[in-house]
Amino acid sequence: MNASDVMTREVVTIGPDATVLQAARLMLQHRISGLPVVDGEGNLVGVVSEGDFLRRRETKTEKRRSRWLEFIMGPGKIAEEYTHTHGSRVDEVMTRDVQTVDENAALEDIIELMEKYRIKRVPVMSGAALVGIVTRSNLMRAMVSIARVAPAPQSPKDDGAIRSQILAELEKQHWAPGSSLDVVVRDGVVELFGVITDERQRDALRVVCENVAGVQAVKDHLCWIDPTSGVALEASDIAERPRH
Repeated sequence: MNASDVMTREVVTIGPDATVLQAARLMLQHRISGLPVVDGEGNLVGVVSEGDFLRRRETKTEKRRSRWLEFIMGPGKIAEEYTHTHGSRVDEVMTRDVQTVDENAALEDIIELMEKYRIKRVPVMSGAALVGIVTRSNLMRAMVSIARVAPAPQSPKDDGAIRSQILAELEKQHWAPGSSLDVVVRDGVVELFGVITDERQRDALRVVCENVAGVQAVKDHLCWIDPTSGVALEASDIAERPRH
């Protein structure tokens, strides 16, 4: 899937000369958390989001720093913050350095961009034209849509097939314990034996098992050993963990 498969095509935009209050009202009206800013010629010139309204003079939430810290930061940075918290127009508070993607961009590339720049939305471009926007909500809808139409997995016919599928998945994972792990399957119930060196491996191993069709429950007999001190702790709960 790519950007054009999941993006919102009817994009709500705002002009750079609009007021901050107009932008806030528009976001509340359409229940969105950000707006692309487009000039009179249709060019994308920025993005304004709810994050730009966190520290505002209206709510008396401007940052307050000591004079010493302000001296270190310099007048430019302090002036920039003042403009952002006291500005009344969109172009005074918007983000100008906008991260965009082409309409054919892969979803993996979009997600990497969101993670790298810690952003919640990415405008989608076709050349110089804004043709859509991909938000985290779009990605969630795509996930639900794919899950809805995906064929139900076929249950393995026997315990041996279940065990083989679990081991095959573990072979791909660098975090898996490897030879220190033993997997036993009886009547669809998976029992895990062996040593782990990080408690987070315990949950991941359960997830591997639970994702295999035919697994009815997972029993945890894993022993955690601290690689530094050598202290060993048995599983706190050996009871079955049924699938829901």
